[in-house]
Amino acid sequence: MNRITAKINRYTRRKRGIRKSIFGSPSRPRLTVRRSSKNIYAQLIDDTSGQTICSASTIEKDGKVDAGSNCSAAKEIGTRIAAKAKEAGVSDIVFDRNGYRFHGRVKSLAEGAREGGLKF
Repeated sequence: MNRITAKINRYTRRKRGIRKSIFGSPSRPRLTVRRSSKNIYAQLIDDTSGQTICSASTIEKDGKVDAGSNCSAAKEIGTRIAAKAKEAGVSDIVFDRNGYRFHGRVKSLAEGAREGGLKF
């Protein structure tokens, strides 16, 4: 097993452990974060029906962010997902960091969502 495969295995193991205890319901959906090297994505998911309620990312057509790989862009995506959640009638959520450490862009997105009015 090479270094990259070991890194991917550690990530998927962390992700599975987190998802074991987190479940999104219609009243309290799951806010999941996906991070790439250039962009960041956020989704509100109802796990009982398997539906995405709303989503926001740095590559959306209606509000594309210039630099999608920094903390300020992540904070903006957090406030944007909070606004979309308010439109959908959601205020309480469960935060799913998706195996990533809670620092940097993931933390900025969470802070932006809290400032936007989401409770978690």
